[in-house]
Amino acid sequence: MTENNNQIPIRRPTVNVPDFVVKAASDVPQPKDNKYPSEVIPLPTKGWFYPETSPLASGEIEIKQMTAREEDLLANQELIKKGKVLDKLMESVVVNKSIRIEDILIPDKNAIFIAIRRLAYGDDYNVSVTCPNCGENNRVKINLAELSYKTFDFTTHPRGQNSFSFKLLTSGVTVTYKLLNQIDESSIDAELNQIKKISKENTAEVTTRMKYVLTSIDGNPDRAGVRRFVEEKLSARDSLALRRHMREHNPDVDMMFNFKCSGCDFERRIDVPLGASFLFPDLDA
Repeated sequence: MTENNNQIPIRRPTVNVPDFVVKAASDVPQPKDNKYPSEVIPLPTKGWFYPETSPLASGEIEIKQMTAREEDLLANQELIKKGKVLDKLMESVVVNKSIRIEDILIPDKNAIFIAIRRLAYGDDYNVSVTCPNCGENNRVKINLAELSYKTFDFTTHPRGQNSFSFKLLTSGVTVTYKLLNQIDESSIDAELNQIKKISKENTAEVTTRMKYVLTSIDGNPDRAGVRRFVEEKLSARDSLALRRHMREHNPDVDMMFNFKCSGCDFERRIDVPLGASFLFPDLDA
């Protein structure tokens, strides 16, 4: 098997001991505020798109291992109803409390959640997958340690700027877009909920998300203009091409695995299904 250099590493944080202090490893003092073991996670964005004053600009984040306390948090029905349970979980395990969870870019949050799960329950993820070809229900075991970061050329993007460009094929318009954070995701959810209250048949998922992703049209950053462009001028062909481009050319976790159906000859790389068992494994698994 060929070694994958983009596999997601997890390492222990470095503890600096003065040269004149000679101690056994077991005697090295740990930070007083670290009650539980912690690990350092490299971010898929390498911190490239954060302001230099942000602690996330270092390109890595330290998280403590999840405990039974966090399991209680995941079961909190009030947080689940409000859609805040995952952010509260991340807030609980991130060691540096100066980091605002809502500022973390979504690709980095994806990597952190995978690391939280691996550290808490190991690399084996047992899940049911329905074959898209024959409908057979397959019980598969996914090795989360085999997930990797997508290849991305950071040198073509100015450091500290969360901005990317793409020329639309049909209209010839050049748009800029950004990586979303949780503030953006919450705004999208709120707008979609308002749309559903008006009309349950109109979800507007694609256009609403696009209004928040796009930051300028041919260099014009006017937000009202961006929204009008999405509603009135963005063709389906350009929309599809842009979404494909964003999926394939952004730094993120490659959430695909090799699936082979037990009921037919279907074999393909498909997305890892993220169900409830991802952070709450089945006791019988």
